[in-house]
Amino acid sequence: MAKENLNDLRAFVVVARERSFTRAAAQLGVSRSALSHVMLALESRLGVRLLTRTTRSVSTTEAGARLLTSLAPRIDEIDQELESLSDLRDRPAGSLRITAHDHAIVTALWPRLLPLMREYPDINIEFSVDYAFTDIAAGQFDAGVRVGDRVDKDMVAVRIAPDLRMAVVGSPGYVASRPAPATPQDLTAQRCINLRLPTLGGLYTWDLEKDGQAVKARVSGQVTMNNTFLMLQAALDGMGLAYVPADLAQPHIDAGRLTPVLQDWWPTFPGYHLYYANHRHPSPALALVIDALRYRRA
Repeated sequence: MAKENLNDLRAFVVVARERSFTRAAAQLGVSRSALSHVMLALESRLGVRLLTRTTRSVSTTEAGARLLTSLAPRIDEIDQELESLSDLRDRPAGSLRITAHDHAIVTALWPRLLPLMREYPDINIEFSVDYAFTDIAAGQFDAGVRVGDRVDKDMVAVRIAPDLRMAVVGSPGYVASRPAPATPQDLTAQRCINLRLPTLGGLYTWDLEKDGQAVKARVSGQVTMNNTFLMLQAALDGMGLAYVPADLAQPHIDAGRLTPVLQDWWPTFPGYHLYYANHRHPSPALALVIDALRYRRA
């Protein structure tokens, strides 16, 4: 037997409850005659009479009463669920997964998404720390963060932070223990704190630049980390020079806990960008996140 039209079944429930074609038609927003034809067609398809009609009233047959008892709660449940979906449309909700560098989460995402989550308690956000350029579709992420706006053609990039400057720093005790480097080549005589990349397990080469001259410096030392904040802590503990975001190092430089070196070689990169798939319209929750994170120059 063919599947029945949900609207016709809903119309039957209203007629059976109201016991009147006139009242049911008004509630459904259709004409009385059109509703009568819908009920006759439904009975014909089912091969059983559902309603007993008189000039004064409408009542259910035994088959109609049985169908009403079974169908009405289900129709009500469907209507309630559709209403809850409408609530979600009007009040953004849902779960989002974002992959990002830990520095990006601490400095760009968390400060602006914390107020958003407090305002919209039905929005849940999962932050995943990753130093790689993650395939957000394969990883089932809603969005990712990377430095710069170079993303695949099926992605949209939205700037969420100012330009990022990197710094080379060490503890005052460490820097005083040996000649200060004057050029990137001098780093070979230094103990440096390496960053292990997740991609192929390689070590990150320090990007340095001066007057348009770019240098990639391979460094070595006792300590290798895969976390920016741990690298910073290792530098504070005197274990060598670290290559970290300048905004993280600056408070320690100001307080005398770190000493800057090679300052004229510190490079600047385009700031963090949020990227997400452009083949679908962002959900209300993701749209709110994008707007909250969008970088607005002062």
